[in-house]
Amino acid sequence: MIGRRQAMALGAGAVGLTLGLRGATSGQVRPAGGDASLRWAVDYGPATDPVLARRYQLLVLEPHHPRPIAPLRGEGAVLLGYVSLGEVEKRRPYFAALDRAGALGIANPDWPDARRADLRHPAWTATVVDQIVAQILQRGYDGIFIDTMDNAEAMERQDPLGAKDMVAAGARLIVAIRTRFPAIRIMLNRGYALLDRVAPSIDYVLGESMASRWNFATKRYDMLSDSDWQWQADRLRAAKAINPTLVVTTLDYWDMADRGPVAKLYARERAAGFAPYVSTLALDRLWPEPTG
Repeated sequence: MIGRRQAMALGAGAVGLTLGLRGATSGQVRPAGGDASLRWAVDYGPATDPVLARRYQLLVLEPHHPRPIAPLRGEGAVLLGYVSLGEVEKRRPYFAALDRAGALGIANPDWPDARRADLRHPAWTATVVDQIVAQILQRGYDGIFIDTMDNAEAMERQDPLGAKDMVAAGARLIVAIRTRFPAIRIMLNRGYALLDRVAPSIDYVLGESMASRWNFATKRYDMLSDSDWQWQADRLRAAKAINPTLVVTTLDYWDMADRGPVAKLYARERAAGFAPYVSTLALDRLWPEPTG
C-alpha cells in the first residue's frame, strides 16, 4: 500500500475496443525513450509546488484538496487523482451510505479509520464508477491512480470462504471503470494477484517499495533484498508482456537528505527499464531527483 495515510496525517468490455479507444489519445503518455525516460512523481500534500510540478510528465495527486490543478500541469502532462478501491476512510462522504448498504467489511488493522471494501458488492461498484471516478474527472484530472488493491488478496487469504472471489471482483471493478471511461488514464499500484487480468485495461503499473522501504518496526528506511526486488520486477515485466503499451513505474522510499543512496535508487530502477520516483514515506511534497 502506498504511503497514503501518512501524507494525510501530515496535512493533509472488449479488450481490443478498449485499447483502440485509448490509443487515439495516448501519444503524450508513452515516453519516447522507453519507460525509464518518463518523469513522474506523487504528492498528496495540499500545497504542491507548481514550479516543480510542471517538470513532470505524469503526476499523481490527492484530488480532494480545494485547489485549481491547472497551474500544476506541465505541457502535455497527465494528472491522475488518487482513489482507494480496497478500503474506505471514515472521512469520505460516501462512507455512511456504503456502511448502511453492507458494502464495508472489517477495519484495516494498520489503519483503524479505514474499513475494507467488499469488492463484490454492487453498491461499491456503483459508488466507484458513478461517483468517485466521475467526480475526479470533473475536477479536471486525466484519470485515476488506484491504491489498496492488494487488500483483495489479503482478504481471500485471511477468510477464504467469507471473502471468496474477492480478487476476481477487484479485477471486474477495474474493467468496469475502463468500460465506463474508455479514454481515461488508469494507473494501478501493485495488485499483483489480479494484475494479469487487468493489464490490458490499464496504462501504468506501479511497483511500490521496489528496492527500499520504511521499516515501521525500526523506524528507519531499509534497503530490500535482491530477491524482494526481483519478485516484483518479474510480475511487472509479465504484465508488460501481456500489454506492451503498459508503462512500468517504481516508487522507493528514503531519507531525501541522503543523496547518495537516493541517486543509486534512481539509477537501479532506470537501468532495469522502469520509470523511477523516490520520496519520503509522507509523500506530502515533491522531491526532485538529485543531480551532480
